Amino acid sequence: EMNQRVVERLRLESELRLALQLDQLELHYQPQVEIGSGRITGFEALLRWNHPELGMVSPVDFIPLAEETRLILPIGAWVLKEACRQNRHWQDQGLPPMVVAVNLSALQFQENDLVAMVSAALMTSGLAPRWLELEITESVIMQEPERMVGILEELKCLGVRLSIDDFGTGYSSLSYLKRFPIDKIKIDRSFIRDVVSSQGDAAIVRMVIAMAGELERKVIAEGVETNEQLDFLRLHQCHEFQGFLCSRPVPARRVPELLAAGAEAI
Repeated sequence: EMNQRVVERLRLESELRLALQLDQLELHYQPQVEIGSGRITGFEALLRWNHPELGMVSPVDFIPLAEETRLILPIGAWVLKEACRQNRHWQDQGLPPMVVAVNLSALQFQENDLVAMVSAALMTSGLAPRWLELEITESVIMQEPERMVGILEELKCLGVRLSIDDFGTGYSSLSYLKRFPIDKIKIDRSFIRDVVSSQGDAAIVRMVIAMAGELERKVIAEGVETNEQLDFLRLHQCHEFQGFLCSRPVPARRVPELLAAGAEAI
């Protein structure tokens, strides 16, 4: 069984290397919705692997492998370029300008060319920096907070937006949170799942929303799947949400249709 797992892993790694060269990777986009108005304000770009034999391979299966093998570096660079290119293409088609959020890997922050890579993606695509949002997980920020403050400030100088993903799971210090040039805080889905039934999760979500307000940061909840969860967020003045209640992630070709329909379940 161990040999079989090793062989399977090596096969998947080899095929993942080819996937980038053969254009098997694609981005799907999940809308982010303003709770007060129901208006779609942006999208999160999510990586998908369309394998010719296996079909859609779950990110749970290949993202950790990409991290372990450092393939996440060329893949991450492609994601950034493609998200910027696609966003500019939508604008050129006459769609209303929207922010597209891209997740950054911990390994990308270990490289010295991250800021230059972001700048090049914006320049090549012609996308204005204000329409790109970079998502960084809280745990990554807190690994080397002093160094991260400098990198985030450099990225902020480019004019892009910055958000903390998976907030509440990384034990960040409030003193550092105040120093980070962050525009948005994303509440982790693990707290949203039971927010209606768990007093503990409800207290954490209320606290994050209140803290974000004091720090003049926007707050978005991810993983919203029920009207009860949305009603709770609305009651406590959360700004935005994303999740299956509005829409699953969709291919780029369906984004115009989604915008035309508005924030409705698909």
